[in-house]
Amino acid sequence: MTLILADWLVTSTDVEPRRDWGVRVVGDVIDAVGSSAELRQDHPDDEIVDAAGGVVLPGFVNAHVHLYGVLAHGIPVVEAPDGFWSFLDDYWWPAVEDVLDHEMIGAATDWVCAEMLRSGTTTFYDILEAPGSLPDALLVEKEIVENRGLRGMLSFEATERAGPGIAELGLAENVKLIEASRGSDLVSGLMCYHTTFTCSPDYIRRCFDLAAEHGVLTHAHCNEGVHEGRWCEENLGKRTLEHYADLGVAGPGFLASQCVQLSDREREIIAETGVRVTHMPLANCEVGGGIAPIPELLAAGVTVGLGSDGYVNDFFEVMRGAFLLHKARLLDPGTMPAATVLGLATEGGANALGLDQVGRLDVGWSADLQVVDGSFPTPLSPHNLFEQLVLWRNHTHVRDVMVAGEWQVRGGEVVDADLDRLRARTHEQAQRLWSA
Repeated sequence: MTLILADWLVTSTDVEPRRDWGVRVVGDVIDAVGSSAELRQDHPDDEIVDAAGGVVLPGFVNAHVHLYGVLAHGIPVVEAPDGFWSFLDDYWWPAVEDVLDHEMIGAATDWVCAEMLRSGTTTFYDILEAPGSLPDALLVEKEIVENRGLRGMLSFEATERAGPGIAELGLAENVKLIEASRGSDLVSGLMCYHTTFTCSPDYIRRCFDLAAEHGVLTHAHCNEGVHEGRWCEENLGKRTLEHYADLGVAGPGFLASQCVQLSDREREIIAETGVRVTHMPLANCEVGGGIAPIPELLAAGVTVGLGSDGYVNDFFEVMRGAFLLHKARLLDPGTMPAATVLGLATEGGANALGLDQVGRLDVGWSADLQVVDGSFPTPLSPHNLFEQLVLWRNHTHVRDVMVAGEWQVRGGEVVDADLDRLRARTHEQAQRLWSA
């Protein structure tokens, strides 16, 4: 039994931050929440972790990441893509995804797991597309994630773009990971396919049927730029979400990432059917996709989580992007307040991924938390703490991280991780990818 006592405690963003409060951890869950004085009095024999000068808050939930993406950071590009389709067809598929093998995937997974832990991320959802790595690429990831002690949801982005053989292997890869993770406390799986323009209607239906059979969500990228919506209009006579509604798959079992370029009707379909959405503010800018209408979706009651897309994995930076971009787009400084953004980064992400008892610090909820340095230039108070965290912290301010009751970061250092060795291995595999 452990008491973690801090200057400030954030249990969730719908509750005012509490000064001189803490939590009691028993096993892998939060057993009690209260003032530091009360916790000391009620549990005098517990181990005490003194988080003085710190803020305890829920661990971040990175609801959309491509772990392998780190290998492409700094990759030589002879000619820059001139649009989203060019980005995929001329660059990302041939130069990155089609080259990946188990060694590359293992190195990237280990590095990014450590990187996410250092910035307070305790839960993530990964999407792997690497046709040449099949089969068993997800099992490579699973072993590393379990060793790092993160809560990870893994999937393979099945697609028909590489032929029928790879298409079948992609679906089978997801099923194998889901079944292999049944007894895991930390790792689980989703069904996943790429998009409407790389997957036929029958293939998409099969993916959703397999998800229903195994009791998991189905994920797909959706309208990341203007290309998919236009492709659907030209080839199917309807927009992307209209196609999904006609297929009968638009609903709470569908996790649609990106959702950047949406028509008014598509926004209505998402809200009416309960489709879940994940938002990648920084990566959407990087690929020239645009800025997703997240404030409008939230106003319509849509479940939304936040993700890094494997681009910038420091989740404080991702939150800042979500906090600032929508203010500029809507010319409204009041939109996307810090509490909303921090909520998307924690409980919102857990809800989008269908996780129970994850994303807030309350009795019976998972003991997934972080301790962040609370030494700001100006005083902290309940009215400004969320904004101070979102605007003026980054991974260098994360002191400690706990996942399911186990410390995975202490004093800013990832437990049992030799970062120099992990970096050297990632360099080696990046060079292999680039030279290929």
